[in-house]
Parts: sequence; structure tokens; C-alpha cells
Amino acid sequence: MIYVDADACPVKAEVEKVGTRHGVKMFVVSNGGLRPSQNPLVETVIVPDGPDIADMWIADRAVAGDVVITGDIPLAAKCVEAGARVLKHNGEALTQANIGNILATRDLMADIRAADPFRQGGGKAFSKADRSRFLDALERELRAAKRM
Repeated sequence: MIYVDADACPVKAEVEKVGTRHGVKMFVVSNGGLRPSQNPLVETVIVPDGPDIADMWIADRAVAGDVVITGDIPLAAKCVEAGARVLKHNGEALTQANIGNILATRDLMADIRAADPFRQGGGKAFSKADRSRFLDALERELRAAKRM
């Protein structure tokens, strides 16, 4: 299975394309506002409004052999702990080996932003190179998950 944390996900179409090629069931999870896919392998899941409801839905279901697409680091940590393979939108794999450092960095950056309300800027823009890296990474993860 592939689970997509779909709110603000820039690679939903890419997930559908690669997932369809592999014949994998996909769950696109959000709290609304998405156009459902006509693809029979894609199930659009609309969860109630509320903080982290979509994340909890995915975390409650993701297991070893599944692939989760998310930019949410706490969700990624839960899914990695459950044995799922996790990719960020830019193709970065989140694993047992790196999730602790990534979670700590996220928390540190949240503290820095909270300490300086005038801080400007943010993350870099999503690029064609990010999209290409994501497609390559998803292909690798799906092949690896099939070998499990």
C-alpha cells in the first residue's frame, strides 16, 4: 500500500503514476478539498477537520512493506517505527538511521522560529529536480517493498 499525506502534497500525480505502474493500492488522505481520482487503485480518504487527524489515520494503518509519502516529520517517525518506508516530497528517505536527527532538527527550528517572530523566509521552493528525485526514490522504495 501507499499512503499519501495529501494536504499540500506536490507529488500526488507522480505517486499515482508510479503506483499504478506497480499495481499498488493507494490511499490519498486529507481533510477535504481534493478532486478524487478515477483510478480504481486510488482511494481518496476524507477525514474530519482537526489537528493531525489525517496523520493519525495514516499512522494507525501503515505497516512494514507500506510506503508513506509525507512532509510531516512526527508522522514519518511513527510510520518508520511501524516499519513502513517513508519518503518526503523531495525524495529524501526517512529511516531508522536518520529520523531521530531529523525530528530533533525540526524541534530545534520550531524553537528558533518561536524565539524570533520577525524571522523571514522559509524553505526553498519545490523544484523540477526535487520532483525527479522523488520519482526515482519512489520507484526504488516500491521495488524494495515488493522484495519484503
